[in-house]
Amino acid sequence: MSNLIKPVCYQQLLDVKQTEQGIKLIKDFFQQNLSTELRLRRVTAPLFVLKGLGINDDLNGVERPVTFPIKDLGEAQAEVVHSLAKWKRLTLAEYQVEPGYGIYTDMNAIRADEELDNLHSLYVDQWDWEAVITREQRTIAFLENIVERIYAAILRTEYLTCETYPQIKPFLPEKIHFIHSEDLLQMYPDKTPKEREDEICKKYGAVFLIGIGGKLSDGKKHDGRAPDYDDWSTVAENGKAGLNGDILIWYPVLNRSFELSSMGIRVDKESLLRQLKIEGKEEREKLYFHQQLLNGNLPLSIGGGIGQSRLCMVMLHKAHIGEIQASIWPEEMRRECEQLGMPLI
Repeated sequence: MSNLIKPVCYQQLLDVKQTEQGIKLIKDFFQQNLSTELRLRRVTAPLFVLKGLGINDDLNGVERPVTFPIKDLGEAQAEVVHSLAKWKRLTLAEYQVEPGYGIYTDMNAIRADEELDNLHSLYVDQWDWEAVITREQRTIAFLENIVERIYAAILRTEYLTCETYPQIKPFLPEKIHFIHSEDLLQMYPDKTPKEREDEICKKYGAVFLIGIGGKLSDGKKHDGRAPDYDDWSTVAENGKAGLNGDILIWYPVLNRSFELSSMGIRVDKESLLRQLKIEGKEEREKLYFHQQLLNGNLPLSIGGGIGQSRLCMVMLHKAHIGEIQASIWPEEMRRECEQLGMPLI
């Protein structure tokens, strides 16, 4: 398979039983730490939402959601969620969550258009979280503080995992490095966005890459973002656009950069209208979610998603996400992975 990364001399450090036990240990510990660190309470989330309300995450705008008709609703169409980026904000309003507090949930999704490889599966599981903030907290400094707290929870999880399984050795740095995508472009102007991520992660070990979704000085985006949840167009106090970003690490098992989380301060009324115009999506202003935001019915917020299988993969030093979760893979990939010592569940 052309997309498969084939690590040299890979060996599983845990057997199947230990792996399953490790997954539960990591998930239980990390979500409790995340909840405590950011003052989040758990809520129950949907697997699907009604089509046409503007609630589903549009990702890069080209991925097709899995849809199905609902018999008892006159064949109305439902969509399996891509993520809960916008649903969470509606829930904050419904639950009347106060500033400084928030919610988190287990998000399960199907992304049928995903290109399958060591990190990407048809099945997506993540902790989706969202917290209410004040107008004064819509700053890069506040965003960075939240990132540091999430990273601290990741480090504590790595410590627990290594204490439980001594054959696993820690590799994450104590601090996470912050850099804007425009500065990264200037550092490596001749490289692709993915190559730039590899270079900066190899250098620092853990990076929060700021400003993803808007065009950079070369006229290209570092990566795509939907126009209606993260605020990627507001010019921050550092003079650069973007109040969002990704948590990336250097993963020695695969010898590449590895995204653990996408997150950011969410759009307010002004940035929503601006970003819809930039992307030519003004027709979305009429949708339910967008009307709720434009009419002032939703709180200002910050939020994101943290990959559950991805975090477990990193903590347990696995080479393929299929060693952590059950999904569907091409038979050729299964055979290759078996031969490489990374059998897929």
